[in-house]
Amino acid sequence: RPHSRPWHPGARTMFLLLLPLLAMAHGLDELPHKPKPSMASSTLGGLTTSSTFTLEQPRCIFTDLQDDVVIWLVVAVPEAVRNFNNSVRPGSPERQFQKFPTSALAYMTLNTTLLNYPCPKPPGEITVLRVGSETSCAEDNTRPTCNGPLPGPGPYQVKFLALMDSDPVAETAWSDPITLRTARQLSSIPATGSGRSAGMIALTSILSILFAVLLAVLVAMLVFCGSNACGGSGSFSKPEAVTVRRYNTHHVYDQPAARL
Repeated sequence: RPHSRPWHPGARTMFLLLLPLLAMAHGLDELPHKPKPSMASSTLGGLTTSSTFTLEQPRCIFTDLQDDVVIWLVVAVPEAVRNFNNSVRPGSPERQFQKFPTSALAYMTLNTTLLNYPCPKPPGEITVLRVGSETSCAEDNTRPTCNGPLPGPGPYQVKFLALMDSDPVAETAWSDPITLRTARQLSSIPATGSGRSAGMIALTSILSILFAVLLAVLVAMLVFCGSNACGGSGSFSKPEAVTVRRYNTHHVYDQPAARL
């Protein structure tokens, strides 16, 4: 009967090869879609620098998972987002910070258990993640999950990935592209009003020099006058002693009227 015929050896081999891929795809489909990561509140200031940016912690996002689940932050260039493989282990050559973004288009960092992201957060508590804040491990290949400074202005995209024993169980969506600050070159500064600015700079410099010279002359005059060379001998003569005459007070007594 047709259903009892043995499989062709080639078909069985192909099925065995496709079985892990089908299981992996099924697992990725089961990952719940969550809100995408967001930048921290603008009231904090310094959300982006030339090598760092600040995110809100993923509070109240992975609420249906066990407490021992490990949450990772994935940082990637936009080219890696479309075909990103969640099953690649953190710290592997494809996810190593020291190789980002040349041979590794993404890396994983800031791993912590769900217990460190309690929900809801206490009122008034600042719950942010500073991405790119570690400088000590940037060149240390023994720490492939280093939260090192970002190598350029980007743009970058990030997401949070929850792993249970290295298996992906939940994830957020990818963030919007994040672009870091860049220092402006002198040649890129507009030339509008440059003549007036140069004149003001020159005038300020001249006035500063004149003020310094005037101050030096004033100090020199004070020193010169204090060294007995300015007006008079510089010595003080002792004032003459003041002689005060002593007068004896004569007491006048009333004389009897008979003697007058």
